[in-house]
Amino acid sequence: MPGENLTRDEARERAALLSVDGYEVSLDLRSAVGEHGGEGPRTFRSVTTVRFRCAEPGASSFADLIAPGVTAVSLNGRDLDPGQVFDGSRILLEDLAAENELVVDADCAYSRTGEGMHRFVDPEDGEVYLYTQYEPADSRRVFANFEQPDLKAPYRFEVRAPEGWTVWSNGAGELADGVWRFAETKPISTYITCVVAGPYHYVTDSYERVFEDGTRLEIPLGAMCRKGLAPHFDADDVFLVTKQGLDFFHDHFDYPYPFGKYDQAFVPEYNLGAMENPGMVTFREEFIFRGKVTRASYEGRANVVLHEMAHMWFGDLVTMEWWDDLWLKESFADFMGAFSLVGATRFTDGWITFANRRKAWAYRADQLPSTHPITADIRDLQDAKLNFDGITYAKGASVLKQLVAYVGQDAFLEGARRYFKRHAYGNTRLGDLLSVLEETSGRDMGAWARSWLQTAGVNSLTPQVLLDADGRIDELAVLQEAAESHPELRPHRVAVGLYRRTESGTLERYAQAETDVDGARTVVTELAGADAPELVLVNDDDLTYCKTRFDDTSLATLREHLGSLTDPLARALCWSALWNMTRDALLPAREFIELVLRFAGRESDIGVLQMLHAWAESAAVHYTAPGRREQAGRRLAEGVSLQLYAAEAGSEHQLAWARFFARTAEAPAGFELLTSLLDGTVTLPGLEVDQELRWAFLEPLAAHGEADEKRLDEELARDDTASGKRHHVRCLAARPSAAVKAQCWAQVVESDALSNALVEATIAGFVQPSQRELLAPYAERYFAAIERVWTERSIQIGMDVVQDLFPSFLDSQATLDATDAWLASHEDAAPALRRLVLESRDDLARALRGQECDEAAAGR
Repeated sequence: MPGENLTRDEARERAALLSVDGYEVSLDLRSAVGEHGGEGPRTFRSVTTVRFRCAEPGASSFADLIAPGVTAVSLNGRDLDPGQVFDGSRILLEDLAAENELVVDADCAYSRTGEGMHRFVDPEDGEVYLYTQYEPADSRRVFANFEQPDLKAPYRFEVRAPEGWTVWSNGAGELADGVWRFAETKPISTYITCVVAGPYHYVTDSYERVFEDGTRLEIPLGAMCRKGLAPHFDADDVFLVTKQGLDFFHDHFDYPYPFGKYDQAFVPEYNLGAMENPGMVTFREEFIFRGKVTRASYEGRANVVLHEMAHMWFGDLVTMEWWDDLWLKESFADFMGAFSLVGATRFTDGWITFANRRKAWAYRADQLPSTHPITADIRDLQDAKLNFDGITYAKGASVLKQLVAYVGQDAFLEGARRYFKRHAYGNTRLGDLLSVLEETSGRDMGAWARSWLQTAGVNSLTPQVLLDADGRIDELAVLQEAAESHPELRPHRVAVGLYRRTESGTLERYAQAETDVDGARTVVTELAGADAPELVLVNDDDLTYCKTRFDDTSLATLREHLGSLTDPLARALCWSALWNMTRDALLPAREFIELVLRFAGRESDIGVLQMLHAWAESAAVHYTAPGRREQAGRRLAEGVSLQLYAAEAGSEHQLAWARFFARTAEAPAGFELLTSLLDGTVTLPGLEVDQELRWAFLEPLAAHGEADEKRLDEELARDDTASGKRHHVRCLAARPSAAVKAQCWAQVVESDALSNALVEATIAGFVQPSQRELLAPYAERYFAAIERVWTERSIQIGMDVVQDLFPSFLDSQATLDATDAWLASHEDAAPALRRLVLESRDDLARALRGQECDEAAAGR
């Protein structure tokens, strides 16, 4: 529908014209259970009453609704003809009064794509579960509204549900006369309203806080999941982190949690990590761990819990006016997630994970052709959907960490406190935040914002060391570079660390200086006269956002002594820098793999270790010269096998190496070991092969023809659950058969029968790096299909298909040429579609440059 993709200009016009006083939304979800006899989609009744004012009586506007049908529309008591005013996505509103009441009675569709009102049937017991997911603009799939973040309003929801179900929404609810009625919300945006309904397993707790003035705050806590996951649900740990986070934010924000209760729902087939609906946060259920996982998984969950909690203030209480300023909520939540993780929970090394994992996401995004300033130019809703990316989240959070170093933590937090109080329940732009930070810090934020928020690209910082005749530092400078496409040289507050080996052989810091780097070359005067370093680490302590480079001496030291670096954050920063060098074709993939095999076994931080595994696998698959792939694969498999046997029995490191071993195993020895571990004829001391690990072992066996359909069906019978079904689908799709690949392609590209979760699982199995020849025919089919898929399917499924089925494993100049040909012949394609293809093209071109670097290294 042409009206589905709301533009920024349309939103601004409507916001200037309308203001919303409140919504009453009545949903009848009883149709979620039982047989569905109709030919069309399964639907539910949605009746919305919205009261709003118009600044120009007599003017026209529109309301948003995406629904299969509308039964009745009434405006100020006048019945309108739905066939005349509803076009499938918008309801035309003409001759508005100063004060208006709109009533819309619609048949809305349950979703299978995770957008709107998602309906899931648990294959384990046949139970039906519902939840809503709206960001950025899918509440219009559930009720009629004005779908833009700056038209805030209070909401009253009432829901009729199947007997025996429980229903939750943003406010507290109660059941009376067969209807669930919920307390009116504070003024909030459409995209953070929420309904969760079904026979969920529900656990309760409470949080209490007494403030200095004697006032007492009590927040009812709840946590829920499907009944089938209840045996695995560690709600106590979720509540622990929740209470720690609430304490932390109350201590630092000086604004009590404003939304009453605090429920957290872990829901099936969720597209995102989580969503910050006030009072009713939703998470993907994979955060409930069915098997043994490492500490990094618990840390990741805690970070997400705290990220969403930070949104209660940054995003829900104070909301950006339009998606241009999405960073005002996502960058802050990402930063506050790590900040509170370190300050309030047992995960005191959270900044290491941030430096190693989150910033890697940002570095990749910021070097794509689609890179954009943190404050982006969001023309419409398709732009908005794609800008939930590594720049808005991780780069924005990194820049905020730099901002804290720039203005000081006290000034930063005082600015946040003033921001909440000044703009509570309102909408803001960039200038609103900058003004309070100028007040509290006394600094001119304009120049800082222009450099950091309003320009794109990542700078590289390289040390330059000149020694005197006595072997001491005569001059140490930091050289700053920027890409030609984004030449901005930014001001950086950095710490420069000097490291050398001790008598015991460890590599330790012996001097450090904080300084402001500005321009192409900055001299660090504080380090003049220091003993000559073996390693200079620019951006020690990870204060700024940059790509760290090394001088020749430092790089030689890391090649021989990286494992001796005692500080875990410094070590993580070095690994990140080396990976960036590999991606930039400055370090051959073979050398990066050898560094991982040589030193990763000594890595103490489990999150860093798991990231190294992912990077090493990527180096072998994408950045290794084609003629060396087989050799690199064998070398990696052999090295990982040695590390698996060397890992401490029962440790999380053993588990991490076991999972990596499954991904790198080769015939015959690797597959024989996986098979033996599965059938129990071989055991490794301390390694529990639980159900999740069994599926991890089965996928590579399936991909190499060592586990057939019968074997996979037997495993599904052992794990006949929703999670087992997803694993089963992925493993079936991984089998090395042309018929299998054709069936998968038809299911995902030519049909919309699969749910979002099964589309994801099918694509993950379909795309196997060891099956390049089988995948070769699908490059041409991909380019022939993507524009149609983008037009016909939901944006979430469209993104999954376009991004994940791009023929990246057919990494040749021919594939690059085919991509360029598609782009040249589809200049009028949807900008969001072209952006996704351009991003995949850039990854492919980067991989080809990496392969050239790796090939050139063979002759040296």
